[in-house]
Amino acid sequence: MESGPLISIGLPISLFIIMIGIGLTLTARDFHQITVKPTGLIIGTLAQIVLMPAAAFALAWGLSLSPAMAVGLVIIAACPGGTTSNLFTLLARGNVALSIVLTVTASLITIMTLPVFTNYALKLYYGTQQSIVLPFGKTVLMLSVIVLLPVAIGMALRAVKPKLASRAEGVVSIFGGIVLAALVIGIVYGIRDRFLELLIQAGPAAIALNLLGIAVGLLTTRMVGLGKREALAVATELGIKNGTLGLMVTLTLLHSSEMSVPSAVYGVVMFPIGFLLMTYGRRVVGKNEEVQEGAAPVRQAG
Repeated sequence: MESGPLISIGLPISLFIIMIGIGLTLTARDFHQITVKPTGLIIGTLAQIVLMPAAAFALAWGLSLSPAMAVGLVIIAACPGGTTSNLFTLLARGNVALSIVLTVTASLITIMTLPVFTNYALKLYYGTQQSIVLPFGKTVLMLSVIVLLPVAIGMALRAVKPKLASRAEGVVSIFGGIVLAALVIGIVYGIRDRFLELLIQAGPAAIALNLLGIAVGLLTTRMVGLGKREALAVATELGIKNGTLGLMVTLTLLHSSEMSVPSAVYGVVMFPIGFLLMTYGRRVVGKNEEVQEGAAPVRQAG
């Protein structure tokens, strides 16, 4: 279950570059619009923090999961979206600014809520309670380095060199697709010996949780009258989770390889489903709609 160099070293560097590219597509106006109309942020945060763990508890009961699988599913459900969700939102033509704010907000709130849900699951399924404390300072620093800093760099470059930023956006999309494909291959290769076994154990629950998250994101946002780009951002944020955090909690804090299975399997299955959501987004959101909704259009290579 240990991550190889591709994930532990190459991925953070790649994500840093990608987040600079995402920053190239953004202006301060994008973030201002979110504060003026915070409905998407409120809906997305509540769904991430409350509805996803509740869905995991329901799936654990409905699928009669073992205690370890149930706790592991709750942990990955309680994890926030990862920086990869921002990339998927970019490629799907969703509202990238909303996605980034959701990532940061949910990640900070999760510092407090993840231990609560984890301890409740342990007590419910094992009858015991273990104390888990996620390092606040380290988490804030990680988010600042991988999310906020490169986005700020990209936005600054766009302000200073707008023509260069326009040309770079298409290159970022291509680079992002290559990184995502390499990440999928790396994850599958890392658990190749037990991939089928793990997929059988946790696959149905992981897939169901992923699809539920995407469905909740699309339906709730549309019900309150938000646009397609906001709906895609929230759906992607709920579907593409920070599997690395789930693995850290289960392997490092709980020292349970069995509980880590749902996070590992979810980390694989969320990518092909994410690609399908990305394809859907590119079909339903045209460039004219992007401009009409007030966000910087995402230009495609070629």
